[in-house]
Amino acid sequence: MTSKIFRSTVFVAVVVLLCSLGIVMGVLYRHFTQVQVQQLKNELSLAVTGTEQYSNAFLENVEANRFRITWIDTDGTVLFDTQADQTIMENHADREEIREAFETGTGSAVRTSETLTEQTLYEARQLTDGTVLRISTNQESAWALMIGMLWPVILIAALAIGLSALLARRMAKKIVEPLNKLDLEQPLKNDIYEEISPLLHRIHRQHRQIAEQMEKLQHKADEFQQITSHMQECLVLLDGEGNILSINPAAKRLFETEADCIGKSLFLIDRDRAMHRAVNDALDQGRGYARLHRNGRDYQFDLSRIQSDGTIIGVVVLAFDITERLNAEQVRREFSANVSHELKTPLQGIIGSAELLESGLAKPEDAPRFVGHIRKEASRLVSLIEDILRLSQLDEGVSLPAEDVDLLALAEEVKAILEKSAAEKNVSISISGEGFTVQGVRRMLQETLYNLCDNAIKYNIPGGRVEICVEDKKLTVSDTGIGIPAEHMDRIFERFYRVDKSHSKASGGTGLGLSIVKHAVQYHKANIELNSTPGKGTSITIQF
Repeated sequence: MTSKIFRSTVFVAVVVLLCSLGIVMGVLYRHFTQVQVQQLKNELSLAVTGTEQYSNAFLENVEANRFRITWIDTDGTVLFDTQADQTIMENHADREEIREAFETGTGSAVRTSETLTEQTLYEARQLTDGTVLRISTNQESAWALMIGMLWPVILIAALAIGLSALLARRMAKKIVEPLNKLDLEQPLKNDIYEEISPLLHRIHRQHRQIAEQMEKLQHKADEFQQITSHMQECLVLLDGEGNILSINPAAKRLFETEADCIGKSLFLIDRDRAMHRAVNDALDQGRGYARLHRNGRDYQFDLSRIQSDGTIIGVVVLAFDITERLNAEQVRREFSANVSHELKTPLQGIIGSAELLESGLAKPEDAPRFVGHIRKEASRLVSLIEDILRLSQLDEGVSLPAEDVDLLALAEEVKAILEKSAAEKNVSISISGEGFTVQGVRRMLQETLYNLCDNAIKYNIPGGRVEICVEDKKLTVSDTGIGIPAEHMDRIFERFYRVDKSHSKASGGTGLGLSIVKHAVQYHKANIELNSTPGKGTSITIQF
């Protein structure tokens, strides 16, 4: 800005100087020309008077160093000239000033030399006898005058320009210095030129608008950060080149990276070809998909292209943990297969016995045995259906009425129910500990304890024991049975899972008892612990 003010000031000074010189020289030149013309007329008047009184005698005695006097006859012939021989001079009748004098009595003319550096002024007057007396003088032209004054003009111009440059520089600095010291962060606190006050007010309004917009943007960014940081899903934003713009904590854990990955290519932190194809599909087709196994979990990746005004600006990568869903699908498939198998087995027994009775192939004395088999298999089928319904209720998370349940009293009830079956297996049941109350669903807790004790009896040895211990908010069922091998301990709570299928079939169980126990314990927000030694027995503890 300083240089612009400097150049503008100097330019104006030079223009003003040149214009001033031109005007002054033009006015002076015109003034001096008029003075000189007037002098010529005065001199001509004297010459006319002298010539009319004394004729040639007067003209011959005139000393005319600065002027030239010419006397022309009525036909244009030169009668006398102070600077040339009139006998050899050409006829002057066609001269402008002579012709004008013959016509009007006076005449004037100005003629410039071929070099344009000199011009001649002419004044003519007609005498009483009809002849014309002319006087002339030479004068430098304006162009010659300018050439003659060139060096003085250059000197004056140089001095003027130099002074203008000096003053312009100082003035520019003086003008710009307050502008350089402007506090644009607080524009209204500046106290300088009144002319820029509207600009400062506009800057103040813009600052306020920018501050409001920045506050809104920051608020939106904080909201986005809070939302994405608490997302269980993995979220990654990519630009059009596949570089990471944003990544939430869940995605950092998934890709095992840190915050310094921002700005890097996604393919540098994950080189899986399926992910590469999914990103390219999203950029080319708008959507991309991939299913990958990471850190022992299964993830579904959904990628969507982001466009603005028809231009691709990036890709959104959203990853869902589908491990539980896949496990649930697997469990559902296994459950369906097991249910089909478990339902088919008693139904086949019922159908087979019924067909024998219907066909008459069974002896009359064997009929009660077949009828008893049908009743036994039907009862097993009903028990299986009831267990499946209970598991469905627990899976759906149906809310059931809760009450205070005394676990020691509940143990006494279960013992009374199972004493007959325990006696048949030659197994004793004992209860120890102190009673305590829990808030829960009585029927569910009773069924849990019943299933644990029923299994302890079924998988016990003749003369074995089943002990129920209630103390310190713990319910423990221990037996002296066959135990559970270590390789099966992680799976015995799965539906229809049996350690020894032949023994389980003989015992008549549905294979759902321990699965019901696990779900009931989870429903009451308790923990279950299993300890077992093959050949020595099993202990299951529920911690409320």
